[in-house]
Amino acid sequence: QVQLVESGGGLVQAGGSLRLSCAASGRTFSRYHMGWFRQAPGKERELVASKSWSGFSTYYTDSVKDRFTISRDNAKNTVYLQMNSLKPEDTAVYYCAADSKWERLTKTPDYWGQGTQVTVSS
Repeated sequence: QVQLVESGGGLVQAGGSLRLSCAASGRTFSRYHMGWFRQAPGKERELVASKSWSGFSTYYTDSVKDRFTISRDNAKNTVYLQMNSLKPEDTAVYYCAADSKWERLTKTPDYWGQGTQVTVSS
């Protein structure tokens, strides 16, 4: 089992920045691929960014490229999502996710956090 706890959400004005953190406990964090998903009201949950266990592979959805950065610190069992130049359309609940398989992480990861709200005002 892997337990994931997100933090760092909040209310920010358009153009501002937030950094989300996801602390993992349980099984060996460094062996898991990690991702950030988000779900806005009335929309499906989407994968925002992901990073492989080695850090070698990274993915960003097009709408956040050049604005968001995913990183991980295996020594601290933590993955981060630095969000810059935030837009109102980034408003959503953001979820941290983990899986031992890269393909499965992108669709139906085994482990989820409880989510943290990000609200961007215009």
